[in-house]
Amino acid sequence: MTHNTQGLNSTDTVALGAHGPKPTAVTEGLTEASLPIWSEGNISTGLWECTEGAFTAFRDGYTEICTIVSGSVTLEAEGEKPWRFGPGDVIVMPSGWKGTWVVHEPLRKHFTIIQDA
Repeated sequence: MTHNTQGLNSTDTVALGAHGPKPTAVTEGLTEASLPIWSEGNISTGLWECTEGAFTAFRDGYTEICTIVSGSVTLEAEGEKPWRFGPGDVIVMPSGWKGTWVVHEPLRKHFTIIQDA
């Protein structure tokens, strides 16, 4: 079990640590940072942010539920219409989801990951 209670009452301003390159970036120079908050068994949660640009994503073996804290993003999944999300919006990407994130401005989200059984 992992716990981290530092700054949890300020999800929009708590420092997440140093940014690093996003491995699946389509846009050159896109970076990301994250802060694990809690994990137990097959569930983990934390904060994540990235800079503007696009990257590909594949939820392989897990479902992700996230709430946008700040910024905006358009999710483009094959065979579906693009959806734009902003602060307060909740996104569910079930296991097997594949698509592209197009980040319009620096983005921060709270995420929960549930590993497949």
